[in-house]
Amino acid sequence: MSILKDKRVYVVDDDEIMLLAIKAMFKSLGAQVTTNESSLKALEAIKDERPDLVILDLMMPEMDGMDMCRLMRQESTLNDTKIVFFSGKSYEHDQQRAMSYGADGYLVKPLLDDTFISAIEEIMEEKIEITYWGVRGTLPVPGEKSLKYGGNTNCTTIQFPKNNLFILDAGTGIKRFSDHLLSEGVTNLHAKILISHPHWDHINALPFFAPLYVPGNEFEIFGASHGHVTMRELISAQMDGVYFPIRIKEFAARTYFRDLKEEEFMINDIKVTTLLLSHPGTCLGYRLEYKGRSTCYVTDNELFPKGTPGHNQNYWDKLVAFIHKTDVLITDTTYTDEEYKKKAGWGHSCVSEVAKLAHEAEVKELHIIHHDPDQFDEDIDRKLERVRTLLDEMNSRTKCIAPHEHQTFKVV
Repeated sequence: MSILKDKRVYVVDDDEIMLLAIKAMFKSLGAQVTTNESSLKALEAIKDERPDLVILDLMMPEMDGMDMCRLMRQESTLNDTKIVFFSGKSYEHDQQRAMSYGADGYLVKPLLDDTFISAIEEIMEEKIEITYWGVRGTLPVPGEKSLKYGGNTNCTTIQFPKNNLFILDAGTGIKRFSDHLLSEGVTNLHAKILISHPHWDHINALPFFAPLYVPGNEFEIFGASHGHVTMRELISAQMDGVYFPIRIKEFAARTYFRDLKEEEFMINDIKVTTLLLSHPGTCLGYRLEYKGRSTCYVTDNELFPKGTPGHNQNYWDKLVAFIHKTDVLITDTTYTDEEYKKKAGWGHSCVSEVAKLAHEAEVKELHIIHHDPDQFDEDIDRKLERVRTLLDEMNSRTKCIAPHEHQTFKVV
């Protein structure tokens, strides 16, 4: 059943044939549809009727779609109404302007097929999707023993509504994501790249992210500066001629850098909060929140067990507060408890401490990543089983998952 069933849809377009076609499509899905060729009359009717969805043409003689959108967003009674432009103009400038006025989506005509309906349904659903492109830590692990979870190092994407794409870390998994984008023919890509820290397994594949070399794309790269060394200098240094044949100046996409500390800021409608983590050097965890849903990305991070020299109760309490009741916690679960005894102080966590953390913080869903390069698929299976057992013993409501490459999860 379509999410559009019983939704009240108002379509404004000065093309009568287009109105008839759109009306037929929505009525076949059980939606209640009103159409209007007059933008002025439609604006007053929309204020009174408060539909669930308004579909606007951009170029109309009485009042163009931009002004209609701007005026609708001034009405508090229409806060819950989704506004989608459906225009023959495909210019990036128009799309950005529409979003700045409060539009929830921008679709380009004709597109009157299943793709159109799917796009509208996604906008109505306000879907947030997490996709994993690499879940390993330290080094890639190729070969037949790592086919289930994949062998690439950390890279995760979170797709928010209104085309807000976030890329978390740039390990070798970002190359797989790059290949996916190229195969899909994605153009005019805008994204935020959040770097946890500049250890090699989190940045070394950024130069292989092909969209950085495509004009028209735009990226902002966020991360912690290290003393006097900025994020731009950190990324540029690994592309120095000594280490890499292509320099950062070869990026053809518009690329910006922003240095972060522990702070809180907004990117469009998404709240971003950062936390300094327990790891050698400067490492940041990220909490991303959108309309009551949240995801926390916390890697690399060492949870020293209570009673050991490195344990810091203040840090533990601060971390619990940071991730408290998050929908999804993506976190470093590198070692088994036995392995950790030999590698304490290396900056990574073991399964028992991660399970305790997730339970105490009342995390809804725990995703364990950053697996040790000496672990293969069967080892990760055992880690997952152990975390689940520990959570069961604590009567925890937290659900635990070990994601694999190219696996996607909805945040609900």
